[in-house]
Amino acid sequence: MKKVLIVTYYWFPSGGAGVQRWLKFTKYLRDFGWEPIIYTPENPEFPSIDKSFEKDLPEGLTVIKTPIWEPYNVYRKLTSKGKNEPINAAFISENKKQGWKEKLSIWIRGNFLIPDPRRFWIKPSVKYLTGYLKENPVDAIITTGPPHSMHLIGLGVKKNLPDLPWIADFRDPWTNIDFYKELNLTWLADKIHRRLEKKVVRRADSMATVSEGWMKEFEQMRPKRIQVISNGYDESDVKQVAVQLDEKFSISHIGTLNAARNPQTVWKVLSKICADQPEFRADLQIQLVGKVDFSVLESIREYNLQENLKKIDYLSHSEAIAKQQSSQLLLLLINQSPNANGILTGKFYEYLASKRPILAIGPTDGDAARVLNDTGAGIMVGFSDEVATEKAILDYYARYKSNTLVVQTESVEKFSRRSLTGELALLLNSL
Repeated sequence: MKKVLIVTYYWFPSGGAGVQRWLKFTKYLRDFGWEPIIYTPENPEFPSIDKSFEKDLPEGLTVIKTPIWEPYNVYRKLTSKGKNEPINAAFISENKKQGWKEKLSIWIRGNFLIPDPRRFWIKPSVKYLTGYLKENPVDAIITTGPPHSMHLIGLGVKKNLPDLPWIADFRDPWTNIDFYKELNLTWLADKIHRRLEKKVVRRADSMATVSEGWMKEFEQMRPKRIQVISNGYDESDVKQVAVQLDEKFSISHIGTLNAARNPQTVWKVLSKICADQPEFRADLQIQLVGKVDFSVLESIREYNLQENLKKIDYLSHSEAIAKQQSSQLLLLLINQSPNANGILTGKFYEYLASKRPILAIGPTDGDAARVLNDTGAGIMVGFSDEVATEKAILDYYARYKSNTLVVQTESVEKFSRRSLTGELALLLNSL
């Protein structure tokens, strides 16, 4: 077995999307001749916990942990949060609009905690890993971000051990991430972010990212090499069992729903149809599963849809997949941001594997639209296209009423986590 060290902030028992990509790669790497070794913080700040991922941990996996200091207790005091209250990602505020304290903390985070609040783990990790790897050699190192401090750990290790092949995996962009402008950066902070990003991109022996659109963006920084290894679904998670579909016409969004994904057009159209067709209102159930920004709930109330809303707090990964499979219609929302064309989340592929129809809101010429067209799993509607949105919803509703709301997906097997791990192993072998 060749050995690969994986530097990741998110690891079991963390919940959420950040942990799944590398947990699943780790699960299957041994099948392709690579022994994974995990390096992760001893005391990280997780937004949620999900013990259901324990089944994916390979037996005898080496997990190295060292302490991390993060300024979140300072943030909690500044924003009057409880001592043990979890910190949400993507600037989600579940209970109220952002006040001046939250805005100040975001400004501090963007301008002083560069690239992110995990920056205080970079130097001690570089020192520790340099010593560890001299005594325990590996054949390659992989860093995955965000948080992009993980890539700066890789940069430091590469400087000390220049012959060690390094892959920098970008699950999301750095300076082109959807909330980058919300950091309210000074010109100097922005310059530092971009300089560090370019250093990582150009110094890594190879980059990996999740979509063709994002690969094209990174290619402008002239990496040595870059490869798309998409997110995917784990066949063992989505095995089709006898699923009882929801009796209501359920339109379900599974996962984090922040302000940048708030589908105002969908709420407006649903409100209009409800006003025109009382039977539709009686059948409609909007299911939001996971953390939801306050602004989304405000929009639902504004369009008089609160009686049709079923809000469900965080579910374990296995429970979330069951909810996908029982829903009549799955709602996929792309962030309305500069990098929208390249957004392909892990959840998207689990949607595909659920074999339920997908209504997606986003760029009709983006990567997600292309995959939907190729697989026949659903339809992509433009962000503000009310006519197309109404047509799609009414079509799905008519099929629901006639018990014909099914979908025949094609060519989704290439997105299985095991198949994608094979692609990763080929990249590792080539280095």
